[in-house]
Amino acid sequence: MVRVMTAPIIITAEMGKTDQAWANGLRRAHFPVERNFVDAHITLFHHLPPSHLPEVKSRLAALGTEYSAPVAHLTDVSLLGTAVAFQVDSPELLSLRAALADAFRGLLIPQDQALPKLHITVQNKVPASVARALHTQLSSTFRPRPLVISGLSAYYYRGGPWEHIGRWAFRG
Repeated sequence: MVRVMTAPIIITAEMGKTDQAWANGLRRAHFPVERNFVDAHITLFHHLPPSHLPEVKSRLAALGTEYSAPVAHLTDVSLLGTAVAFQVDSPELLSLRAALADAFRGLLIPQDQALPKLHITVQNKVPASVARALHTQLSSTFRPRPLVISGLSAYYYRGGPWEHIGRWAFRG
């Protein structure tokens, strides 16, 4: 029997092991436990149709094979009302995302049609005062630094936990 997937596909940029462990540690410490279903990540697309999975896999595999890891930097700590995130600056990653957006033209929801502000969320959906306190704490010691981007991943979004589809490392 063939399993038909109806959950939307999310595409993320994956961090190197050291950066991933650091971001996951912050997320475990500060993200509400009842909402912390996934590891720290950098979302590139929020909702691609599952019917296009073969094309998604093919395009991500091609990018991984063709391109080296994009240069990226953590540039700031942002307060987003009831959330705190680290801002990610990576023109190369945005360029790769733009190529994917062009390939997926006509499939993108409005949120994915807009140019994203790349970030790593470490706290979300907490009282504003809690978010302000964490923002103050993290900002007091933050220094811009390089961030390793190691690959791309795809997931099915299921309302809570995500189901991993695959990962494609940059090898170009």
